[in-house]
Amino acid sequence: VQLQASGGGLVQAGGSLRLSCLVSGRTFRSRAIGWIRQAPGKGREFVAVLNWSGGEILYANAVKGRFSISKDDAKDTVYLQMNSLKNDDTAVYYCASGRWRAVIGSVPDYWGQGTLVTVSS
Repeated sequence: VQLQASGGGLVQAGGSLRLSCLVSGRTFRSRAIGWIRQAPGKGREFVAVLNWSGGEILYANAVKGRFSISKDDAKDTVYLQMNSLKNDDTAVYYCASGRWRAVIGSVPDYWGQGTLVTVSS
């Protein structure tokens, strides 16, 4: 499975940003795809995950109600719509894939390159 993330940037607090993750490989449709972030000086933190085939979705409490994960089957792409961004959302965001619990535990089988999201006051 290969994952290519994009869409990071600088945004003011309260603003919105959408991340994209282009997925390829033979088995990704049988796996979970999600987002994990790492803020400066902190450990990895699970953000959101979806099951590509079943459609189940789970969010971390810190982003619930503000972030939305979705997929476009035709484009083999997963999106993370981030609204009402806060300074604490500043981090490198990684697209990740693997077993459901592995993604939630921030230990996925596959990682994409990170994309930096910076939220300014």
